[in-house]
Amino acid sequence: MAEQQPTNQQPPADDLNAAASGAANNADSVDEATLQKLKEYDEPSTRTLNRFWAAVVATLSVGMAGFYIYTAGTLPAPVQWQRGIYVMLTYILILLLYPAIPKRSRARPYVERWLDRLPDWLRALLAPHQGPSVIDLILIALTVTTVGYYIINFRELQFRAGAYNETDFVIATIGLVISLEIARRVLGWPMTIIGAAFILYLRFGYVLYDVPVLGAFAHRGRTAQRTATTLFFDQEGVFGVMANVLVSYVILFIFFGAFLRKSGASKFFIDLPLALAGRSTGGPAKVAVISSALFGSISGSPIANTVSTGTFTIPLMKKAGFRPHVAGAIEPSASIGGSFMPPVMGAGAFLMAELTNTPYPIIVAISIFPAILYFLSVLTMVHFEAKKHGLKGVDTGARALDIIRKEWYMATPLLVIVVLMMIGYSPGYAAFWSIMCCIALLAIAPENLADLRNPAALGGGVLHALGRSLVRLVRNILEAMQDGVRDTLVIGATVGVIGMIVGTIYATGIGQRFTNIIVSLSGGNLVIAIILIGLASLILGMGVPVTAAYLITAVLTVPALTDMGVALLAAHMIVYWFSQDSNITPPVCVAAYAGAAIAKADPWKTGWTAFKFAKLLYVMPFLFAFSPAILLLGEGGQPLRDLVFHDVALAFFSGTMGTLAFSAVSMFFLVRRTTWWEWLIAAFGTFLCFWPSLVTDLVGIAIVTSVWFWQYYDVRRRSGVPAPARQAG
Repeated sequence: MAEQQPTNQQPPADDLNAAASGAANNADSVDEATLQKLKEYDEPSTRTLNRFWAAVVATLSVGMAGFYIYTAGTLPAPVQWQRGIYVMLTYILILLLYPAIPKRSRARPYVERWLDRLPDWLRALLAPHQGPSVIDLILIALTVTTVGYYIINFRELQFRAGAYNETDFVIATIGLVISLEIARRVLGWPMTIIGAAFILYLRFGYVLYDVPVLGAFAHRGRTAQRTATTLFFDQEGVFGVMANVLVSYVILFIFFGAFLRKSGASKFFIDLPLALAGRSTGGPAKVAVISSALFGSISGSPIANTVSTGTFTIPLMKKAGFRPHVAGAIEPSASIGGSFMPPVMGAGAFLMAELTNTPYPIIVAISIFPAILYFLSVLTMVHFEAKKHGLKGVDTGARALDIIRKEWYMATPLLVIVVLMMIGYSPGYAAFWSIMCCIALLAIAPENLADLRNPAALGGGVLHALGRSLVRLVRNILEAMQDGVRDTLVIGATVGVIGMIVGTIYATGIGQRFTNIIVSLSGGNLVIAIILIGLASLILGMGVPVTAAYLITAVLTVPALTDMGVALLAAHMIVYWFSQDSNITPPVCVAAYAGAAIAKADPWKTGWTAFKFAKLLYVMPFLFAFSPAILLLGEGGQPLRDLVFHDVALAFFSGTMGTLAFSAVSMFFLVRRTTWWEWLIAAFGTFLCFWPSLVTDLVGIAIVTSVWFWQYYDVRRRSGVPAPARQAG
């Protein structure tokens, strides 16, 4: 899916190193326990429920999914119901599924010892074995009360905005406390502390006036009543931009991803790349890149993508001769590209559409070419990595045309999304019909067709076969709905805290002050400003989910970029690309650690290797700033308007040539390993290739090509055998 993605609680690097290193001790099979531990940092483990509470969760999940799928295909409910029901059901499900003290919490042993001292009846109330505690039930009742108050009194709250009464204040305060607790249970303490810090900053901003450096962020503060009601009820608060984007777009694409997985279409996303690239040099690694591009655009999480496709591609890469840490690094490096790849991209892309008031299909259109360049970069690096070590492909016996002929219909849900958005329908409506296509795929699943072809084998007639197939279809639909809702809970847990952060930023005007600081620190130099924003995004990404990191960084830093002459969409795209870096950049690179666990490799080495393969992530933001035509932005900075064909063609050509040259040069290998002076010359040629000018492109291509020919000639001169044969040994 969409965010999306999203990665959430970011763990201490030492813990992840220990977890991933544990997998390296088992040389025979993937350590499922270790993988589960790593995945829990993306989505903490839930409690085991008894039949009654499991039925309650299932009913709420199916009801929630059904409501939003139905309204996407018909007409959305009124805004207060559309957002309020989502927040209410998300909070209730989290309180039912996520224990107050997670199993992996360091406080768990101390709490267990304290509970052992209590009477059995009291312990059963506070910590039941297979259900929510009495505290959870109280919080659920308070959630229904606070969100229900917002829904029922929505019109009156709009009229008295800025002059809320005491009841509003009490309800808002309870709602903010519950939102912080929801974030703590799912996302851990970092996100919770950030949310609480912004509440305190809005309330007591005046105390910073006398603090050195921080005085630049001081403001006159707000009363407690004004603070609580602003952050809970106002349009920039808990029910603000994040909630709107989630209910309008993101959760529908998450549901779509769940239905697509249940339909078995994900198999097509591996079979086709395997047939296309499996036999080429380093084929299994190229399969990982292509399958991640296909699967990643709908998975919503680099970690989920790494684990889903990596369990197949990483062992295949190792079997083909890739070193374990390289195999474990290639998969997450490719997986983060799914956040850039249309048609779904990550949750941040929907936020970008909302923040820039740009239709989502336009966001998709301007993202296509940069996404292709990213995967082209990883493919090129993989190719030269394989050439460097003489690694060949694998012959699976399958042919691409055979796969397409047999499984082409599996791609129809994605085609429906693309076609409907291209002809002007909303993303939510496109997601609705894509889900309907997935249901059709479930109906014609092989087991259903087998029953209908031979009903006699079941001991009954055609009606019996139809009934059996219908039951299977309904069961799969209900399971997909429940899986989809489970997938939304992690990103849904961010709603409250994101509302606190964004509401505070808008209420205090801190964004403009942050802009002034960036401009001042950079001395007005755009390159330095982009580097500072990249560092800020990386640091922020160590503590919050990537979607939250994008939103916070965008609200604070995009004005600085626009003040320095960068187009609005280009500025947002810079921040959006940078927000993905914490997944593959040490010290906290959870997707890379997941790859290391599957590959049984050293996690630290895998993390830095993933960084090496994903280096274009740090180059593209500079192209967005200095060559906006690569984003199809016209001379006025507007997408798809006032475009000059020459500029766009030159930007595409420069970007492609620069990406190929950069990827080859950064691997320190062309025909053989490059010497330091060859590398300097080729690096200069790469810089010229990126510069959007036909003259510099041609000169750069000539320089890099000359280095290649020199190496080819040098290898033949020294050995007297063809260069490829020399390297294959």
